[in-house]
Amino acid sequence: MLVKEAKPKSLWDAKIVRTALIDALVKLHPRTMMRNPVMFVVEIGSVVTSVLLAKDLVRGSGSFGFDLQITLWLWFTVLFANFAEAMAEGRGKAQAETLRRAKSETMANRLLPDGRAETVSGSKLRVGDLVVCCAGEVIPGDGDVVEGVASVDESAITGESAPVIREAGGDRSAVTGGTRVLSDQIKVKISSNPGETFLDRMIALVEGAERQKTPNEIALNILLAGLTIVFLLAVVTLQPFAIYSGSPQTVFVLVSLLVCLIPTTIGGLLSAIGIAGMDRLVQHNVLAMSGRAVEAAGDVDTLLLDKTGTITLGNRQASEFIAAPGVSNDQVADAAQLSSLPDETPEGRSIVVLAKEKYGLRGRDLTAHQAQFVPFTAQTRMSGVNFDGRVIRKGAADAIERYLKENGGYLPKEVQATVETIARSGGTPLVVAENNRALGVIHLKDIVKGGIRERFAQLRAMGIKTVMITGDNPLTAAAIAREAGVDDFLAQATPKDKMDLIKKEQSQGKLVAMTGDGTNDAPALAQADVGVAMNTGTQAAKEAGNMVDLDSNPTKLLEIVEIGKQLLMTRGSLTTFSIANDVAKYFAIIPAMFAGTFPVLNALNIMHLATPQSAVLSAVIFNALIIIALIPLALRGVQYKAMSAAALLRRNLWVYGAGGVIVPFIGIKIIDLIIRALRLA
Repeated sequence: MLVKEAKPKSLWDAKIVRTALIDALVKLHPRTMMRNPVMFVVEIGSVVTSVLLAKDLVRGSGSFGFDLQITLWLWFTVLFANFAEAMAEGRGKAQAETLRRAKSETMANRLLPDGRAETVSGSKLRVGDLVVCCAGEVIPGDGDVVEGVASVDESAITGESAPVIREAGGDRSAVTGGTRVLSDQIKVKISSNPGETFLDRMIALVEGAERQKTPNEIALNILLAGLTIVFLLAVVTLQPFAIYSGSPQTVFVLVSLLVCLIPTTIGGLLSAIGIAGMDRLVQHNVLAMSGRAVEAAGDVDTLLLDKTGTITLGNRQASEFIAAPGVSNDQVADAAQLSSLPDETPEGRSIVVLAKEKYGLRGRDLTAHQAQFVPFTAQTRMSGVNFDGRVIRKGAADAIERYLKENGGYLPKEVQATVETIARSGGTPLVVAENNRALGVIHLKDIVKGGIRERFAQLRAMGIKTVMITGDNPLTAAAIAREAGVDDFLAQATPKDKMDLIKKEQSQGKLVAMTGDGTNDAPALAQADVGVAMNTGTQAAKEAGNMVDLDSNPTKLLEIVEIGKQLLMTRGSLTTFSIANDVAKYFAIIPAMFAGTFPVLNALNIMHLATPQSAVLSAVIFNALIIIALIPLALRGVQYKAMSAAALLRRNLWVYGAGGVIVPFIGIKIIDLIIRALRLA
């Protein structure tokens, strides 16, 4: 997979860490810092203390050592916050670099209006150009196959070694620039200009620095900015009170108090959490076009899935041979395979494979028998072979019945009953005949993707309703729905029906996710809150959705929902922790500031910190170190477990609420003991 190539070997990959350290310094530019109000205030405080520290150095202040430590730890607080954001961005940039290596300048065989081909650089192609791609050639740009069928290696994009089939028409016509044709020849109509290809968008999307903030993230930023302003006013008005009480405070202590009171922990990690959420999606081979989509995925109530190519494999395949009275299954399998040799459709190939796998019948060379093959056509709806006096045909039930009547035969009632049974179950019956005698029936059925029923059960446990949408008749739809294990289905669905269903769910206050791969799915993908397009689908589907699943696995939504929930939970958990750990800082700094004037405040020094200076310094050091300690959690996300919202809230309040109160008491006390032992204050 893409992620297996791009994913760092560890959370603290040396190359990414080195780059992040440099980026942390670059991000100190005020224009960059202003995007994070909390850390911008900390940077201003650091600049103020640095200026005052320079004056102390000139004047020879007796508290220079203490002031120097406060100033350094304030700068470390800013740098650690920048480092967290740079680490998250660095992991995305590493993935983008892998994609860039897959992007190379290619030559294209562009067709001229007179039918001749000219060789041009891929960068000169424009929307609407027609190019011919032969075996061994790289597809020069995004487009749709308009003629031919070919096997394509998409490992440069998805990392999957197995080739895929791309053919004109249907939902598997889209091709991506940079992939390679392995067999045959296709004619491609270019659908994007240079610099606007799917690969270019992938590179831009995984670059964390280009990510736009989501509405929830913007709202939280506003909340944090509001809290910062409140505490700034509180600290500013504290100095007059301190002067009046006879215990004026230095600017270093006041800035320390401000930095410890404002929510610096979540302020320093907020950007990293958002970037890491999209990064985790990339690790699952899903590209999110926006952070808004990732957040919406965490609250999805209803999932709509297109049947063909999403729940099922896409083409109906042979599942069994059912013999007529007096005929063995081996005879049916033999005749079915022989009559399917000239049938190049996916269904025909599946019949040959089933006879080979279930009955051990290998492909046979009929050249010596001067065999005459009858290829499948849409007009006859039959295929077959004539050799050694054997006339074998296979095709639709009514076509074979008509063929038998024309040759003096008939379709037995038993065979007719089998045909009707298969049709009622949602399958497609094909009849096999030799000379003027019906041998049996081939059962073609939609093959539900392996493990999908279990995955739908997991989605149900998460409170997500699954609805299959298909253009099939209700009988076929019901059969597939039962086998796949979806909660509901919509049969004979038109694009408008799909959109109406989504709008109906949304009108009830629900968030809807839609997965699909066809052009007819595009309107619904665009209407859904989370539109996941399959990479094997059409260009229109990928343009309409706000996510693209490179593995084309419809149940990938399970991971997408978990990552969305992780993003929301991580942000909420660290916000809770950030606000809760201020409690310990109150008990450290307030007594240190006023206990000399008001001895009664010594009762608040429950940590028994050594001196007022060590108390302030311990709180500032802890405030800086806790950011670096929480970077792994911000990047990995809070682990999601399927449980009710109330249970999740209780768990997080206990872990991050109570933990946010307890951990700082322990941390500040340990730091105070170290400071005392080293005589730093």
